[in-house]
Amino acid sequence: MINPLLQEWETPFSTPPFNLIEIGHFKPAVEETIKSASEEIRIIAENPEAPDFSNTIAALDKAGNKLDDVTSILFNLNSAETNKDLQAVTREVSPLLTRFSNDITLNEKLFKRVKTVYDIRDTAGLNTEEKMLLEKNYRHFILGGAGLSDEKKSKFREISEELSQLSIKFEENVLDDTNLFELHITDKNDLAGLPDGATEMAAMEAKSRHKDGWIFTLHAPSYIPFMKYSDKRNLREKMFRAFTSRSFHEDNHDNRALVMKIANLRLELSNILGFKTFAELELEDRMADTTAKVESFLDELHNASNPAAQRDYGNLRKFALENGHQGALERWDWAYYSEKLRMEKYSIDDEVLKPFFVLENLEKSIFGLAAKLYGIKFIPGKKITVYNPEVKTWEVQDEDGNFLAILYIDYFPRQGKNSGAWMTSFREQRSDNGKDIRPLISIVANFTRPTETRPSLLSFDEVTTFLHEFGHSLHGMLSRCTYESLSGTSVARDFVELPSQFMENYAFEKEWLSTWAVHYKTGEIISDELIEKIKASSTFNEGYACNRQLGFGFLDMAWHIITSPVTDNLVEFESAALSKTELFPHVEGSNTSVSFTHVFGGGYAAGYYGYKWAEVLDADAFMYFKETGIFNKDTAASFRINILEKGGADKPMNLYVRFRGKEPTIDAFLERSGLK
Repeated sequence: MINPLLQEWETPFSTPPFNLIEIGHFKPAVEETIKSASEEIRIIAENPEAPDFSNTIAALDKAGNKLDDVTSILFNLNSAETNKDLQAVTREVSPLLTRFSNDITLNEKLFKRVKTVYDIRDTAGLNTEEKMLLEKNYRHFILGGAGLSDEKKSKFREISEELSQLSIKFEENVLDDTNLFELHITDKNDLAGLPDGATEMAAMEAKSRHKDGWIFTLHAPSYIPFMKYSDKRNLREKMFRAFTSRSFHEDNHDNRALVMKIANLRLELSNILGFKTFAELELEDRMADTTAKVESFLDELHNASNPAAQRDYGNLRKFALENGHQGALERWDWAYYSEKLRMEKYSIDDEVLKPFFVLENLEKSIFGLAAKLYGIKFIPGKKITVYNPEVKTWEVQDEDGNFLAILYIDYFPRQGKNSGAWMTSFREQRSDNGKDIRPLISIVANFTRPTETRPSLLSFDEVTTFLHEFGHSLHGMLSRCTYESLSGTSVARDFVELPSQFMENYAFEKEWLSTWAVHYKTGEIISDELIEKIKASSTFNEGYACNRQLGFGFLDMAWHIITSPVTDNLVEFESAALSKTELFPHVEGSNTSVSFTHVFGGGYAAGYYGYKWAEVLDADAFMYFKETGIFNKDTAASFRINILEKGGADKPMNLYVRFRGKEPTIDAFLERSGLK
């Protein structure tokens, strides 16, 4: 049987032939490409020539490209289009991949060559990008156990393989628990307060499940409107408890034991490598390169936002009591009364804005924004195969018509798709013997679906989410690096969110909004008054929002600054970590850690603070754009050349200073957030 994953892809731009790929192809392909990649590694390790940058470091960066192609497809499908069979294959191959990675970093001959090159780095005549790749490789080997004794190497292998499986299982459990819950409403009175779009979508969901009435789920396009608008407090509570208790039910999907095990194994792995904590290990190559810097940063923002958070809470509680609420204000009341207070203060909420935010119009305008800033264009990729019929594709070209990238976008929620939104790639940009290999970039989202009577109308949060993920995609598509390990978004974790969060700023700008935000029924352009309300309301409850986001940062750090295994009650551990940011009493049966996929499933362990860190950067960067003009081509060119094209080819602060002319300050962030 021919395995398409092992063939050269005779497809437009060598894109994956999704129409030919079957689940049964993955494991044999991974096994075969591991074999060929292992041979490439053996040749590098046993090269009789003296080690230098070209025959060791650059050669390592090219080794295993076919394996990367195969695994990128597998893991991306496991996030966006999964099922039990695909999940089983992912679990089977994950330890094989970890073992292969360990075989590289624990190869003594190979490490000796890497170390030889590293030791002469200052006299080897390397350019900045080459030095960055060398340092990244050397650190990868050290953190991969290269300097360990045989006994410790064996333990390192055991722990790292186990961690790779635990993280996959963690995400599976959260997805399964998310999919299992449904709020099935058959009494129309229980729809009180809900907008027509939400109820129509719920009716479609019920119909798809062959049931009468309306079904609401824990996926964002269903859950968020329900929590904002449902007048039925008991049903809001039911939805909230279901959402915050995912993987916390003492059943097959319970993640309590996994959280403890992952955190404790990360600590053990760190100790083996000579670090006191996992955070210490992770932060070495970040902009905030010590635990003390991260904690100081979080505390600084907390001190700035906590008074505003207390004010926001007090204002909302007062408003709720004045509007008939009785008793304590609970967590399932927050979004509901926030929307009502926002409407009273600014005469604006998502239901006022959604008719102007048609997905198709937003898509065209975001592409237009990229064209205006960077001169790039998007041509529908009609001949490119996709993994689901809903996925759309484009060929991306520069202003001279040269090919830059393929962009895939997968907009809507499905049973087999993880929640949230993310940018990923099926191939990273790199140079291969002087040939520029262009990337295949993908945006995956869970936006509001169109219904039988209306197009996809987005909430304002969905608008900013699209801008956010598109910013990541620009980082990938515009990359012009030599080495794949440094290209695109392969940058320090606390720098990677700068391009994405920078793009969100345009959602508040009249010069951009007025070019595309048109009422889907009347054709009316969004008014200046409404845009002013968007800007005025942008700092509404921002103290509370900042405080809550900082809570996630504190929780992440708490799990990764432990110096001895956690044996405490998980709920008590989490409560202690969140105590300084909590404004509500604890809800029995709820837990954040067990569904914290960014940290226990994704790559944000000891890095969640990076979202706020990057907010400081993006606010400072956009202030520069506002000073020169938000569409200023010279400023955009500097951002493109110094940030978007460079990936990890230099230290983040060096790149930022080249763009901005100076280091960032916190002032722009505090001013934009209304915290000054």
